[in-house]
Amino acid sequence: MTDTFDADVVIVGLGPVGATAACLAHDLGLRVVACDRATRVEPRPRAIGFDQEAMRVFAGLGLADAIAPHVMPYRPSEYHNAEGRIIRRIGTAPPPHPLGWAPNYVFLQPQLESALRERLMRSDGVEVRLGTEVTDVRLDDDGALVEAIGPTGKHHALRARYVLACDGGGSPLRTRLDLPLHDLEFDEPWLVADVLLHPGAGHDLPRTNVQYCETERPSTFVVGPGNLRRWEFMINPGEDPKEVSREDFVRGLLSRWLDPEDYELWRASSYRFHALVLERWRAGRLFFLGDAAHMTPPFLAQGMCQGIRDASNLLWKLALRLRGAAEEPLLDTYQHEREPHVRQVTLAAKELGRIICERDGDAAARRDARLLEELAAKPEGIVRQSLIPGLTAGFLAPDAFPARGDILPQPRVTDHHGRCGLLDDFTGSTFRLLIRQDVDATAIEPALRAHRAAVGVPLRVVRMTGERTPSAPGEYQEERHVLDDWMRERSCAAVLARPDHYVFGGARLADDVAGLLRSADRQLRPSAHPMARASAGERGVS
Repeated sequence: MTDTFDADVVIVGLGPVGATAACLAHDLGLRVVACDRATRVEPRPRAIGFDQEAMRVFAGLGLADAIAPHVMPYRPSEYHNAEGRIIRRIGTAPPPHPLGWAPNYVFLQPQLESALRERLMRSDGVEVRLGTEVTDVRLDDDGALVEAIGPTGKHHALRARYVLACDGGGSPLRTRLDLPLHDLEFDEPWLVADVLLHPGAGHDLPRTNVQYCETERPSTFVVGPGNLRRWEFMINPGEDPKEVSREDFVRGLLSRWLDPEDYELWRASSYRFHALVLERWRAGRLFFLGDAAHMTPPFLAQGMCQGIRDASNLLWKLALRLRGAAEEPLLDTYQHEREPHVRQVTLAAKELGRIICERDGDAAARRDARLLEELAAKPEGIVRQSLIPGLTAGFLAPDAFPARGDILPQPRVTDHHGRCGLLDDFTGSTFRLLIRQDVDATAIEPALRAHRAAVGVPLRVVRMTGERTPSAPGEYQEERHVLDDWMRERSCAAVLARPDHYVFGGARLADDVAGLLRSADRQLRPSAHPMARASAGERGVS
């Protein structure tokens, strides 16, 4: 008897991570059922920042214009001590921006989520079920039976090949399976308040984001899009999180900066800021993404970004597996790749949090002295994106290939028709072989013919033309040599980029491209290359 599936993927939770995963799955040709127990977008203040990688994903979904009114580039951050002295600066890299977008953004989460959901609602092959609570997921070797209760209280079940748990930090699915979390030792209660300034108000507020590193009550100020301003306040020992969320208490805290007539208190809520990482991100055909897999303190504005990276990393792998173009080991690289990245980013955020949250006066004085010394040596401070790593393990070329695990730059380009745009607009999110402008492309043709003969994954060849005007399909001319400079710095004649824009590996010479493509195919389909696994291991394939 043939197993019948109602969906390729069931996604549980339609916050920004789940909705992004559903959009990516749709664009990859998968049948999707997306469930959320709520009937509307989350009203409480949550994420306010995302980075260039997330923006690249949203743009790839065609949402850049839709969300443009609700985002703006992130301001630099200053850390102030109790005397108001700047003890640390965190800035952003100047243009040209390597990924084609500003390094970081502030945004309005309800509007972003609405844009994602509206896209899903008009997408064929996607069924959105709001007001639907998933009560159980029964896993077997071939798929999963998902049981749920709909908005009318009716029970129903559906069969899916895979299930993605995007159901938040409290993840009922994770709890039901009793999966342990690694505690990275950060657990602090905070109050988050969003304020809408009235016209003409707020002129005396900081023009940058500020971390108030004060022992009495550490706090954060963020300049949001338009008239939105956010404050975050650490909840002091003995204070009740419910009480500090009351309007009168919040207004009392805000009185340091604003008079009552200056603003509307849009929303306020208390949270515990955690640093946690799930031990196992996969249980058979069930995968965990976003806060269901890890929780990151907000001090680097990376919490939501981590989940968007999860979705971007996993969905193309699932699509290849479902089409038979990749084997099961590729799916295991999801955690192999994402967990080390998540841990490093979370620990960086935790370290910033420790600076901000210091409550001991003597320790704060030592902190101030150390940071002031660092600032004197480097007055411009640190660049926020320098704290975000690449990939170090997983579906990557052997160590001998350069640029493995880096994220591919995205320059502005002109094609052979004279059309201008960002490179992703022309190439999409697929496997791409990018050839540097001074490399003889004909020298790579034998490798491409062998790849096609081996029925490797579909590959888009991208040829950069340097100063020459593009004259054929697949040729592009950069505006500012962003990609060319990047490739030269890494001694790459060509690079193989994955659908999530991370680089599988680079080739120093045209003659190295054949080995690069073979390495990718062997890792995707190890059973088709029975002798490759041992020899690849000898060469250090991740």
